[in-house]
Amino acid sequence: MTTLTETARTPFQRAEERTAHNYHPLPVVVEHAEGAWMTDVDGKRYLDLLAGYSALNFGHSHPGLLRVAHEQLDRLTLTSRAFVHDRFADFCAALGDLCGKELVLPMNTGAEAVETAIKVARKWGYEVKGVTPGQAKIIVFTGNFHGRTTTIVGFSDDPDAHDGFGPFAPGFVQVPYGDLAAVEAAIDDDTVAVLVEPIQGEGGVVLPPEGFLSGLRELCTRTNVLMAADEIQAGLGRTGKTFACDHEGVVPDIYVLGKALGGGIVPVSAVVADRDVLGVLRPGQHGSTFGGNPLACAVGHAVVEMLATGEHQARATELGVVLRERLQSLVGRGVVDVRVRGLWAGVDIDPTIGTGREVCEALMARGVLAKDTHGSTIRLAPPLVVSREDLEWGLDQLADVISSGPLGT
Repeated sequence: MTTLTETARTPFQRAEERTAHNYHPLPVVVEHAEGAWMTDVDGKRYLDLLAGYSALNFGHSHPGLLRVAHEQLDRLTLTSRAFVHDRFADFCAALGDLCGKELVLPMNTGAEAVETAIKVARKWGYEVKGVTPGQAKIIVFTGNFHGRTTTIVGFSDDPDAHDGFGPFAPGFVQVPYGDLAAVEAAIDDDTVAVLVEPIQGEGGVVLPPEGFLSGLRELCTRTNVLMAADEIQAGLGRTGKTFACDHEGVVPDIYVLGKALGGGIVPVSAVVADRDVLGVLRPGQHGSTFGGNPLACAVGHAVVEMLATGEHQARATELGVVLRERLQSLVGRGVVDVRVRGLWAGVDIDPTIGTGREVCEALMARGVLAKDTHGSTIRLAPPLVVSREDLEWGLDQLADVISSGPLGT
């Protein structure tokens, strides 16, 4: 592991001593960040190629978003949903319009939004589709990552997420990701929804086969099953479209959103659907004290307004070409395979070079921050505001790392 400086060692060790070890962070202590760059306690700068798992799509300390947040902090931050505040309707209307849907249910974290979508789909199944109470089924996929709550990890096939946390809630049927025939075979009279990531993020930016999403949309419509798209990492500009489903012209019944919706400032998530779906909820059946709070709505509304221009989607498309071409040039030269959609990439490093963790530590030593996932795979998700020059420089560092021979020896 990279050796910490004296300045960084104390806060890093204190964090390790006083917090549960549910993360294995890289040995860096960040003090300040702006745009696509972070600065540690020693003043060393790092190019951020993770962007908070897409929570920082618009970069660190975006001036427009900070201005909105500061203004709202001086006015009103929380009322609870027991009252209506003056930022709530505008945010919900703007987000609904962005999605082309009628209703919005704001929450806080991505996992909360997924849990909300599960509840809504089951309620819809009982009240609208006529499924026998207590028998609703939701189809999920191998390699999925939808959060860390006990319900969600119960239908994960990742041992780190799943093992040791049971018993788990029933009602989920897992099929291979991208296998439309398997989905169709799994649907029965009790199926209420298919929960799908249009691109699997935690799995290593795994793209579905071409035509899978459009085929899934047709299948769900034909069988009267809700299509719920978890766009928490893939959505809101990351892939060069507002939503990853847009690449196949697909509109799901339920959008599950989070991460970038909070502009990297506050946790904001939402479930967005038409009235015939979200309308099944009635007062007292679901809620969140902080969900839809004034600060979150102010920042979230500003994020939606930025996305409505299409500027950031276009930038992700343009820089995504650079990302794809540069990474593909490394295949066979220390890289086994790459998967790129917009400004998001999964990079499978040759295991003889090192693990994903070792590659990320070597990148960190060169001033680049990225994140490993399973085995020797790393994920790259630069803020959409990154300059081409900085992106090219970061990719230069990756090329140098994998060409320098086996790591960790």
